[in-house]
Amino acid sequence: MSNPLVYAHLGDLHITNAKEQNYIDLLSIIAQLETECAGKLDFVYLPGDNADNGKPHQYRLVATALKMLSVPVHIITGDHDMEPGGLNNFYRYLTTEKLPKAVQTKNITCLFIDICSIGTGGPDFNVGHAQMNWLQDQLKLAHSNNHPAIIFTHTYPADLTCTEETQQLNSLIAEYNVALVDMGHTHYNELSNNGKTIFAATRSTGQIEEGPVGYTLVSVDQGVVSWRFKPLHEAFPLVMITSPADYRLKTDESPFPNGVIEIRAVVFGHRAEHQVVCSTDGMQWHAMMLNADGKIWSAKLDVSGAATLIVKATDDNGKPATHTIDLVPPAGYQPVRVADGTDADSIGAWPQNGIFGTQLGPNRNGKPS
Repeated sequence: MSNPLVYAHLGDLHITNAKEQNYIDLLSIIAQLETECAGKLDFVYLPGDNADNGKPHQYRLVATALKMLSVPVHIITGDHDMEPGGLNNFYRYLTTEKLPKAVQTKNITCLFIDICSIGTGGPDFNVGHAQMNWLQDQLKLAHSNNHPAIIFTHTYPADLTCTEETQQLNSLIAEYNVALVDMGHTHYNELSNNGKTIFAATRSTGQIEEGPVGYTLVSVDQGVVSWRFKPLHEAFPLVMITSPADYRLKTDESPFPNGVIEIRAVVFGHRAEHQVVCSTDGMQWHAMMLNADGKIWSAKLDVSGAATLIVKATDDNGKPATHTIDLVPPAGYQPVRVADGTDADSIGAWPQNGIFGTQLGPNRNGKPS
C-alpha cells in the first residue's frame, strides 16, 4: 500500500511588515516545518490572503520566508491578494504557477483554483466558465484513473457570488466524490462532513480571532482524511493517525471499524522514533512497524468493540506523544447531511483538535476578512 499524501496548511498570512507578530510567527512556523517535519511533508499550502494589501513589499516578505522550505509550496489567491485590482504583484513576487493548476501527488489529484481574479475584487468570488470546465475535466480524469481528488480554494462553495456557480461546483464535488475541499478565509478552524466530502478551513495565521497561532497537518490515505491542528508553541514529537478515520471524518455509509484492520500513522519530530505502539481504549499496547522508506508506521489490530484508537510514539530522548481518535460516535449521534456547500454540515467543536466551534471570524461576524 502506498504512502498517504501529507501536507501542511498555513492559514491566511495577511502579511504587512517584517516587525509584525504574524511575520515573526510565519518564520517560526516555517523553521518548525523544516526542522521537525523534514521528509514527512509532500508540500506546504497557502490558501490565499497572503499579502494583506497585495503590495510588493508584503509579497517580498512572504517569498523570503518561503525560501527556507525544501518542499514544494502551492499558493492560491484570496480577496486581499486582489486589493490592488489585479494579481500582477501576486504572480511577480511569489513566482508561483498560474492558476488553476493540477498536481499529481501519491496518486491523488490536487486541484488549486482561483476564485478571486474573475470578480471585481474583495469578496466577489467567482469560478468562471472556463475554470469550471477545466475543473470538470480534471475531476473526470481523476475519477477515470480511480484517483482521489482534493480541491484547494479560498472559500466554501456557498461563498461564491453566483448561486448557479455554487450549484455547479457542489454538483461536481458530489459527482466525482471529491475527498477534501481545503480552504482559508474563515479565520477559524472548522471541519464539515456532508457524508461524501470533508470541507476543512484553517484559522488565519495573520488575523487571529480565537485560539493560539499554528498550522494544520493534513493527510489523505486511500481516501481517508485526517486533520490535526498544531499550535506553534506545542513541542514535538507529534503523531497523526492517517487510517482509519475518526468517526467525525468518516465519509461513507460502511459500518464503523470492526475486526482486524490496518492502523497507519505518521510521526513528526526531528528526533528518531524509539518506539511506536497502538492500543484500543488504552488497554493493551501493540508494536507498530516502520515501512521501508521510514515514513509510515503500521500494525494490524483487532478493534472489535473499541471506542477509541490510540497511537503513542516515544522519541530517542524518551519524550512521548499520542494521537487518539474516536472510532464510533456517542449514542444518539445523527450527523447533519445538508451538502449545500456551506458550514451546515459542520462537525461542531472538537477542542482537543483545535476546533472551538465559536466561529470567531469574518464569515459569521460580518468583519472584514
